[in-house]
Amino acid sequence: MKQSSKLVKLIVLSLLSTISMILMLLDFPLPFLPSYLKVDFSDIPAIVAAFIFSPIAGVLVEGLKNALYFLYSGSGDPIGVTANFIAGSMFVLPVAMLYHKFRTVKSVMSGLIASTIVMALGMSVLNYFIILPAYSWFMGWETMSPAVKLTTILAGILPFNAIKGILIAVLFIPLFIKLKPWLEQKRLSFSN
Repeated sequence: MKQSSKLVKLIVLSLLSTISMILMLLDFPLPFLPSYLKVDFSDIPAIVAAFIFSPIAGVLVEGLKNALYFLYSGSGDPIGVTANFIAGSMFVLPVAMLYHKFRTVKSVMSGLIASTIVMALGMSVLNYFIILPAYSWFMGWETMSPAVKLTTILAGILPFNAIKGILIAVLFIPLFIKLKPWLEQKRLSFSN
């Protein structure tokens, strides 16, 4: 019985990762931000996995989604895929940890706010110190000056991640309210 339960978990995580990757392909730019920053809703299946199983399951879905996307798109951009994985994990972990601690709609709302703040600020810091310099190196560009990095973050990356977090929260809250009984039932069936 234990073996079949592990297989079902693996199948569910694989399905959620695949759905997540498909949602990642349905991305769109925001009209007032740089066009290379695109919003997608691929973090939602990762949140579902995190709620059913554990916060680490959400991170696993983020990892599988990005690996599938990298293989499927053939973009040759490991930095963007890595940045997406980190941003998604920063978003999934706070809301999942609060959900597992309190299991209420209010804790999910608080978690989504915390997740948005963590992702927006965390990705701003990471972009300043690691991601933008890595892109410069990878693309063979001149090293960005601190002023250019700061402008890129304040005019693009910070508002983008804040808006993305808000959009995901606005979409996820009614979805969660509708799915809460089903999520709890699945969580309990997999924890046995």
